[in-house]
Amino acid sequence: MRRAGLMALALMLTVVAAVAAPANYEQPFPGTLINAKYVYVTAYDGDQFDARLLPEDRQAIASVQDAIQKWGHYIVVYRPSEADMILAVQKRGSEDILAVYDAKSPSSDYLWRAMGRGGVDESEVPLFAKLQKAVEKASR
Repeated sequence: MRRAGLMALALMLTVVAAVAAPANYEQPFPGTLINAKYVYVTAYDGDQFDARLLPEDRQAIASVQDAIQKWGHYIVVYRPSEADMILAVQKRGSEDILAVYDAKSPSSDYLWRAMGRGGVDESEVPLFAKLQKAVEKASR
């Protein structure tokens, strides 16, 4: 629970920085996670099995997990302790979030993030497509 609270605090503190970035700015994927293989997907308010989690966030987790499995670059794990990388999602009407965290680091700072309306929708996951593009570019 403490980690979720820290991630929420980090998110609030960095919103201002995201607003200041130019619209065409492409955030590079962190080199420290290029060799990551195992990914845990959660929401800022809890994991997919948390009864208090909003249905929209539960669906966002499932959508991102499906996108990961279709891509085949990462393996989805269901315990954060088994992960190299954590993807945190949040589905809100005004703006969705997909952020990358290093699962092995005690820091609660995200290493990569994308935001946008309809970004983690069930049929399409445009924020994951941005992540995929950033990973592929960093891997070259």
